[in-house]
Amino acid sequence: MDGWLREALSYVPSWLDFQMHRAEQPGCLLAMAHKGEIVLEKAFGVADLATGEPLTPRHRFRVASHSKTFTAAGIMRLREQNRLRLDDPVGGFVPDLHPEVAQTTIAQLLSHTAGLTRDGDAGGQFTDRIPFASAPEVLADIGGPPLIDPNTRFKYSNHGYAVLGMVIAAVTGEPYRTWIRREIVEPFGLTETEPDMPLAAGTPFARGHSMTRPVGQRLAIPGDYQTNGIDAAAGFVCTAADLARFFAQLSPKAETSPLSVASRREMTRSQWTNPDTSFDVRYGLGTISGKLGGWSWFGHSGGLLGYISRTCVVPEQDLTISLLVNSVDGLSWIWVDGILHILRSWAKRGASDESLRDWKGRWWSPWGAIDLLPQGNRVLVAVPALFNPVGDVQEIDVTGPDAGRIVWSDGFGNYHEPVKLVRNGAGDVVEYWVGGTRLAPEAVVAAEMTELYQANSGRAEAGTA
Repeated sequence: MDGWLREALSYVPSWLDFQMHRAEQPGCLLAMAHKGEIVLEKAFGVADLATGEPLTPRHRFRVASHSKTFTAAGIMRLREQNRLRLDDPVGGFVPDLHPEVAQTTIAQLLSHTAGLTRDGDAGGQFTDRIPFASAPEVLADIGGPPLIDPNTRFKYSNHGYAVLGMVIAAVTGEPYRTWIRREIVEPFGLTETEPDMPLAAGTPFARGHSMTRPVGQRLAIPGDYQTNGIDAAAGFVCTAADLARFFAQLSPKAETSPLSVASRREMTRSQWTNPDTSFDVRYGLGTISGKLGGWSWFGHSGGLLGYISRTCVVPEQDLTISLLVNSVDGLSWIWVDGILHILRSWAKRGASDESLRDWKGRWWSPWGAIDLLPQGNRVLVAVPALFNPVGDVQEIDVTGPDAGRIVWSDGFGNYHEPVKLVRNGAGDVVEYWVGGTRLAPEAVVAAEMTELYQANSGRAEAGTA
């Protein structure tokens, strides 16, 4: 593993822990793979706020629409076996469809361009008001013609992927869950993944959670229901590590995979833009793709009530990130972008010089925290409270063991001002100064702020009582 990556991986958990506390999230699972091997796995927070059960990397999460990527991989495996073609009309496998729906192709269903309803009349299943639709109910929802002409625009459809699950069952003569477990889950080496509930007795499972509003507190959401006829679109349950392993093997650059390189290229290439949005993301066959800075990525995201998740693969760097949060307002999408920014910053500047080993760590003032991050021959003054902690941050040129100068900053910063480290009698760094501003460890600043402001805070609380 390159030195820059090792340093970046050591910082990511520190930044994510800061973000977790700032956003007051219940729990989060992070896994990262490099060249197909798990190189970072970390659990933050709790699996269930009601019980306080600590979250572990072995806890399973609902990963929702990540299920579509598993289903797409299953379709591609059947295609490699010459049991179907992507341009086959779906009516050849699923009977009694409306004639116009029957003519839509498997490829159109995979790419969400068949023009079908998103959730039909069963939208309440995603708000925990009714059970998830059965296969007959899904078919009843698409009993009429497509809502728009096929192959005209990207239009996301859970029902479309439910139909793909029916295609797999028709071709194989087996229930979707049975076949997908044997032919996709097991060959990809996933031991902590199930296509849907229930899990085996004793399997650790993270509960979902509501937002604080409108109730005034987060409520635990059981999350242990079955998704019935929607399983191929939203049923999967797994760990972050298994998701990272699975998606890493979908990269066209992966050295080993149960799918051919041709199938992986077809799945992950950008095919349709997402119209009428400010986010430049595209859809392939069961995968979302985009760019961040100079890095291209593919992956998927997922959301079921109480759970938000995202997985992202950067083929150029052989890196995979999977992040699962057990709350309905989880920041998985934003946090994965933040991790990509951190990785890009280190990849650009390289591993730090040995001479900068003392110029790292988190320092506090009443304004909050900064992180000193040595990269290459410079020290970045990162801001862990930001979603991109390394974007447009100040840079220090170290001129001596404990002295330096801000050599890069925007006009509102401390450009060209001196910085220094202060040590105690044992030689340990105990303060960081920029210009005339002192920063110290969190406990020191907390004690100082308590002494300075707690009396005022008590009077303010009394005044509002």
